[in-house]
Amino acid sequence: MNSEPALTHHEPPPPANANTDADDFARAIVAQYQTPLTRYAARLLGDPDRARDIVQDTLVRLIGPPRADTDGHLAEWLFTVCRHRALDTLRKEARMKRFAEGQAERVATDAPLPGADLETEETHAAMLRLIGALPANEQEVLRLKFQNGFSYKEISRITAHSVNHVGVLLHNALHRLRADFAAQEI
Repeated sequence: MNSEPALTHHEPPPPANANTDADDFARAIVAQYQTPLTRYAARLLGDPDRARDIVQDTLVRLIGPPRADTDGHLAEWLFTVCRHRALDTLRKEARMKRFAEGQAERVATDAPLPGADLETEETHAAMLRLIGALPANEQEVLRLKFQNGFSYKEISRITAHSVNHVGVLLHNALHRLRADFAAQEI
């Protein structure tokens, strides 16, 4: 579904020297998490510009909590805060809209999209249409699992769904995608 490598959950090493290393640590966090968080927030919000604002706010909030609150699960913490900020924004605006097809791929990324032959592009476009037709909660867990590489337990903590419910959502989404994709091929 995504040509980029899955997000790794290895956190940058803790700083050794207070000032310079703290800046290096902050840069490493931004470098590692800014693009995946922006893509995730953009999918939730339907707007890459608002997503960048949410991600900036999320990264600023990292300064606030004591280090013990994020040690060992920084990626989960960042995605959870990002999700809450995005959902708060949607609630305030009292509207939900789906992401336009292909818009997520236009979210700023460091790596250019690889070229692909026409058949691969058509398959990719068809799969994006099918994913876009899924219920929002199924889309979200699919992207957290396959685009960002989170485990069921991590997705559970990010979305506040039980681990079992995450499994059910993923199962239903994949089952529906397989059936709908097979129906298109006929």
